[in-house]
Amino acid sequence: MNNHTVTNMFYLNAFADMKLKGLYFVLFLIIYLVTVIGNLFIIILTNMDYHLQTPMYFLLRNLAFLDICYTSTTLPQMLANFLIEHLAISLLACIAQLYTFLSFAASESCLLAAMAYDRYIAICNPLRYSVIMNRKACLHMVAGTWVIGALYGAIHTANTFRLPFCGLKILNHYFCDIPPLLKISCIDTFINEITVFAVGGFLMIGCFLLIFGSYMHILVSVLHIPKGRGRKKGLSTCVSHLIVVLLFYGSGGFMYFRPKSNLLADKEWLLSLFYTSITPLLNPLIYSLRNKDIQRAFQKLFNLSLLPRHY
Repeated sequence: MNNHTVTNMFYLNAFADMKLKGLYFVLFLIIYLVTVIGNLFIIILTNMDYHLQTPMYFLLRNLAFLDICYTSTTLPQMLANFLIEHLAISLLACIAQLYTFLSFAASESCLLAAMAYDRYIAICNPLRYSVIMNRKACLHMVAGTWVIGALYGAIHTANTFRLPFCGLKILNHYFCDIPPLLKISCIDTFINEITVFAVGGFLMIGCFLLIFGSYMHILVSVLHIPKGRGRKKGLSTCVSHLIVVLLFYGSGGFMYFRPKSNLLADKEWLLSLFYTSITPLLNPLIYSLRNKDIQRAFQKLFNLSLLPRHY
């Protein structure tokens, strides 16, 4: 009975030797609460304001919802890990966590590409924007991101858990992720690694090329605008989205597609802190602080007086 229990449990060991666990627990609890509240605020605010019922803010609402789901698959586990050494997680819970995490991550990747396409149409083809980015097209885009995410998560989860795992199944991580799971496998994981590079690379490169192509067209279009307010407004519209894209793809790509290194062998989980915790936290801050429409809607919601026009 004891052997059966051991073989069906995984032990998360990322914070076993870390000091000041109480301080880190409070820090990441604040990060989690701010992330959830900030993204909920964007969803509520853009739903309530009539002027924000546009394709751009429809996609932004979906991004905010994805960020809440995405961060909720890992941060609660991390907080529990601060309190319990060698935190145990069942096989079924580990499978569910890996699947949801990968699904939400892939969906967010596709949604960022859809948002880049939306900005491309808005700036490079404004006269046809309402025709191309109609409600039906937006719904299809969002539904497509969820379907792709679900398929992506299913492929990697099934491929990972077909492997046999050895020993006490101690993961040097704070949640069930592909790299630490492959490390405790009893057999060669070359096929799994190739699948991660092939499927993951195809998704990330495809989304990145769409984003890169969209912004190249936007840049060319904006540079043809005479210097002044129009050019500045066109560029500032896309700055927030570019920051989010660089944060998400840069940190995630470095974690999954970098060469193996003994230097970070025991601290790989530190890399994942950035794209699982920091990026979802920054998204609502970036969009709200740089977005005058959201600032105006916030002022209207709380009956704050607008600044005089000459300011």
